[in-house]
This record gives sequence, structure tokens and C-alpha cells, in this order.
Amino acid sequence: MNKGPVSQFIAHHYRHFNSAALVDAAKGYEKHLLEGGKMMVTLAGAMSTAELGVSLAEMIRQGKVDIISCTGANLEEDLMNLVAHSHYVRIPEYRDLTPQQEWDLLEKGLNRVTDTCIPEEEAFRRLQKHIFECWKSAEDKSERYFPHQYMYQMLLSGVLKPYYEIDPKDSWMIAAAERNLPIVCPGWEDSTMGNIFASYVIKGELQASTMKSGIEYMVYLSDWYRKNSGGKGVGFFQIAGGIAGDFPICVVPMMYQDLGWHDVPFWSYFCQISDSTTSYGSYSGAIPNEKITWGKLDIHTPKFVIESDATIVAPLIFAWVLGW
Repeated sequence: MNKGPVSQFIAHHYRHFNSAALVDAAKGYEKHLLEGGKMMVTLAGAMSTAELGVSLAEMIRQGKVDIISCTGANLEEDLMNLVAHSHYVRIPEYRDLTPQQEWDLLEKGLNRVTDTCIPEEEAFRRLQKHIFECWKSAEDKSERYFPHQYMYQMLLSGVLKPYYEIDPKDSWMIAAAERNLPIVCPGWEDSTMGNIFASYVIKGELQASTMKSGIEYMVYLSDWYRKNSGGKGVGFFQIAGGIAGDFPICVVPMMYQDLGWHDVPFWSYFCQISDSTTSYGSYSGAIPNEKITWGKLDIHTPKFVIESDATIVAPLIFAWVLGW
């Protein structure tokens, strides 16, 4: 593939240390796809609020991502940015805020994520009535879906289009919905939408069973992995740590050890972007070789660690894979 100016800059300047690891990982990702492999991307942290969709959406559209595992926050925050972008407030001096200034933000309905404040009223409440209608409609028909499937229904119905405040091509959730991309969202309950759903259950307006569970996500993932891990296999591109990465990587040892399916291949590529410190008991900061002992990675699996800020690194690797 002919490389564009961003990739050419990377190739010329990124020669050592973490920058060299970035190049190695990008080349490994590209090689994995060219050899017929598939790729899971995991999203932790607040990558949607960091607007990773600007590059991730194109990765999805071009078939460079085959499945995503993400937190509930990343599912919903892409939609929040889609419908309320003009109401977000950036605070470059966030490190200097006093507790009183933080309280003032709360009273204004501005929930801070590092230097960016999500506008609660415009974002959460603009989505709430529409997602509730999806939940209630399913329940009335005795249907059950995963959290991401309800969001796909809402997006594809077009009800949010009047609220769009960014170019929809920069929303990775729109790109995913249009492809019906498989998504795994472990611990979805730990999100604003999860809290809202729980409130309806407490009020008796919805049944908890209307939402498919994390265990069902693992079953769904095991079925997907069995069907897609032939040939070159499935790679694992982990952005930051947390449950978005910890949950899906376990599907391989679960099938091998707990189900006795000894024909299940290991993950065939692994890269983690992390600034977590390698310390006592740290999993997010653990080197990939530790995963060999858990039956997740093979001795020969290409392994990369880039110890840096994912908001800087991930778009550069995506740019390389896309040929930008």
C-alpha cells in the first residue's frame, strides 16, 4: 500500500523506544490483516470523549476492525458527542481547579473527564427518551437484546439525526451500526445508560431481563471466536486496560480449560497501548509474556507494548493501517 504523509512522517521520525514500538505494532497489525487475520479492538478509558471516532470510524468502514470490546462509557459517549458536541466545554487548566470550581461545574451540569466536560442535560437527556423507547418496545414484545444492539436500533431508526452536531462519518458507533459490527460490552451496568436502565427497573417500568447480561456477552463472544479464529486467527489490539481488555481476552482460556475445547487457537497478535506502571499485582501494566501463563497468548504470538498516551498513539497506528 502506498503510504500517505502521516505514515511517511512516522516511518522517517519514529526510530527508537516507544516510537519504534509504535511502528512495529502498526506493521504487525497491517501484516496480520494482509495475511487474512481478523482483529478485535478494545476501548477502555474515555476514548470516545477523546473523539477517537475520527480515525476509528474509518477503520471500521474499511474492514480493518472485525469486533470491538468496550466499556459502556465508550458506547454512550460516542453518541453523546454526536448529539451534543457544541455544548461540550474544554478546560485546559483542569489541573488547577479547586474543589469549589469542580462543584461549580457539577451545578452547571458539566461532568468533567480530564480536560473535557460532558454536558449532562444536552447529552444524557437528549438520548434518554429514545433509548427508553427501544427498551420498552423490546420488553412489550418479550424480546431481549444486548446494550449495543439497542443503541444500533436507535441509530439506524434515524431518530437522532435532527440532533447531529458533528459529521456522522466521525462517529464510530454509526460506522459500527451500519456494518452491524459485533460488539462486546462487559460491565455495561457501570455506565450512565446502565444507571438509567437500573432506575427504570427500580421504578418498575422495565424488567432487568430485558437487557442481555455480561455472561451472555461471553457466550456470544465464544461463538464468534470459534467461527472466526481459523486460518491466521484473531488479533487483539488493546487500547488502555480495564475490563474492556480483561474480559474478552479470557475467552480463549475459558474455552480451552473450562470447556475442554483443545482445538481453540490462541490470540494471534497482541498489542497494548498503556501508560499503566508495571507494579505489584498490576494487570494493565503487566508485560504480554505474563499472558502466556494464563493460556491467552502463544510463545510465538507477535507481542507489542507501547507505553504512552493512547489518544496520541492509536490514531497514528490507525493512520498507518489506513495508509494515510
